[in-house]
Parts: sequence; structure tokens; C-alpha cells
Amino acid sequence: MYQFFTDPGNICGKDIYITGQDVNHIKNVLRMRIGEEVSVVTQAEDKEYRCEIEAFEEDRVHLKLRFIKEENVELPNRIYLFQGLAKSDKLELIIQKAVELGVYEVIPVKMKRCVVKYEGKKEEAKVLRYNAISEAAAKQSKRRIIPKVSSVMTFGEAIKYCEAMDIKLLPYELADMKAMDKTRELLKNIEKGSSIAVFIGPEGGFDDTEVDKAVEAGFEVITLGRRILRTETAGMTVLSWLVFLLET
Repeated sequence: MYQFFTDPGNICGKDIYITGQDVNHIKNVLRMRIGEEVSVVTQAEDKEYRCEIEAFEEDRVHLKLRFIKEENVELPNRIYLFQGLAKSDKLELIIQKAVELGVYEVIPVKMKRCVVKYEGKKEEAKVLRYNAISEAAAKQSKRRIIPKVSSVMTFGEAIKYCEAMDIKLLPYELADMKAMDKTRELLKNIEKGSSIAVFIGPEGGFDDTEVDKAVEAGFEVITLGRRILRTETAGMTVLSWLVFLLET
């Protein structure tokens, strides 16, 4: 069943409306028909509205409410993924999978060893595309929110952005393997409801000065094991561990 987001103002009793780009998608791409069932959610509440298509209007799709399903599908923690800039195809994959796994926000970060750089209008266009990927992944995975993909930050800006977050994790390929026990214990003791920042290095890895700066800012250096993971694998590994430990 397809899921769509709508504004709270488009829910009028048993009449619900879908507007915007989804109208064309429903009519001309999915070629849905009157009577077909769809799922509708808003970012303002944790409810799923099960509806059927009532009519196609000029600039909106008119739905009729069948029933409301109340179920908490979001993680109890807000997880912020600070991802070192990677090549576009890799970053798109990271965003898609991070949203599927329950991330709250993705923040691309310029780091010293990044192999790609975004500037000006090119950066703005990419951020728009990344948010569209987030929305598509949120629909597919039946999320109640569309995680934001922010504009690119410098490493210093990213450190400041997560200043007030409860848990700050930095997986580092050069971490002492004795840190595995510490990593297990740290993740296991994360309390539900706490905010979590996860910093992932780019294809070239973290620079030593970045690791030092993060540690000074209260980050916990953790290990992901004896094998060196690609940047697109590292974040998904941490998120998967956190989902396993925090999912209610």
C-alpha cells in the first residue's frame, strides 16, 4: 500500500486531501483508480489514516477516511547522522538507508579528507535532491516524519550543532580494539529518549585533528570491529546497532 504525507489542514473529518507533487504522481505515474486504498500521515501526529480514493480533482486528490491506525513507528531517540561528504551516489544511498533505519536528521559535513566538494548553486540543488530522496524513503518505510537533510556544514559547525546532544559517537578505524567492550557497554546503556549524534568520516577517513577536536567536545570514540568499513557501511552499522538496542 502506498503512503503519502499531507498537511494537517487537509484533514477535514472523513474527507482528506492530498495536494502538491503527489497529485501528479498518483494520477499519472502510479495510475491509481477511484476506490483504491492508500495510507496518509501528517508530520504533526502519530496516526495513520487509511483511506480510499474518492475523486480526482484539478489540483488535489479527494480521499474518504476508512479508519485510523494509531501505532508508534518512530524510534524513542532522535538520531542525528553527521556524514562526511561522499560521492553523490554513495551519499544518496546513505540517506535512503539511514531514513529507512529511523534517523531523525542527516547532516552532510565537509571534512579535511573529503574527496568531493559542493559549492554554491550546485550544493543547493543537491540538498533539494537529498531531501526528495529522504521523503521517498520515509514514504516507503511508513515513517511518520520526513527526516531533514540539512545544508552542508563544516566540521566545526557540526561540532557546535550537536553541542547540547546527550550522546556523541565517533566510530574511528584507528580506535584501540580494546574499545570494543567499551563500545558495547556504551551503546547498551543509552537511555531511551536521549538525543544521539553519530559522526561518520568520509571516504578518506577522519583526520587526526578532527578526532582530537571531537574528543575535546565530549565525543566517545568507538570501534566497529577489526575490519575497515566503507563510509556508506559505517553509518548503517551504527544505526542498525542502535535500532536493535532502542526499538520499543
